[in-house]
Amino acid sequence: MKDLFSYLMIAFIAITATGCGYNTMQAKEEAVFAAWGDVEAAYQRRMDLVPNLVETVKAYAKHERETLTAVTEARAKVGTIQMSKDLLNNPQTFTKFQQAQGELSSALSRLMVVMERYPDLKANQNFTDLQNQLEGTENRINVARVRYNQSVQDFNTNIRIFPNSLTNKLFLHLERKEPFKAEEAARTAPKVQFQ
Repeated sequence: MKDLFSYLMIAFIAITATGCGYNTMQAKEEAVFAAWGDVEAAYQRRMDLVPNLVETVKAYAKHERETLTAVTEARAKVGTIQMSKDLLNNPQTFTKFQQAQGELSSALSRLMVVMERYPDLKANQNFTDLQNQLEGTENRINVARVRYNQSVQDFNTNIRIFPNSLTNKLFLHLERKEPFKAEEAARTAPKVQFQ
């Protein structure tokens, strides 16, 4: 009788343990880290393109130093924030990272306006190639952010549902991950003016 009870207890523990979500939560956290790696790769691609774009524009727009300086400074500020998985567990650093990326996006937008003023520049094949690459990179960044946010939502939901929440509280102690949020400037619709 005692052996039967022992076998039943072992079977009960095995069945309960497989439904506790321990492995699932760890797999979902790894999916968040992989999605974050895609975001980092997209940002790195932009960081690599910016100096080439600035140098190409400099040749044509020598008197637009203020805009070019803003782009260079914004890129440097982004470079001071270390991109790592640790960033995901620190909401304040994550917010600073997002703000720095937003400043770079804003500076690049101003640079694109400068480029519109120079028809010769738009005709330059190197510039056109760089501009297309930058547009593609911005799209990649957006896609990577969306995928990251989906992974974060999946992970955060998974660690909060029962019985996973109990397993997390007792064994793993995993914390919610921060999703990307809209920048403050995105809350105001841009003004469109036709003259």
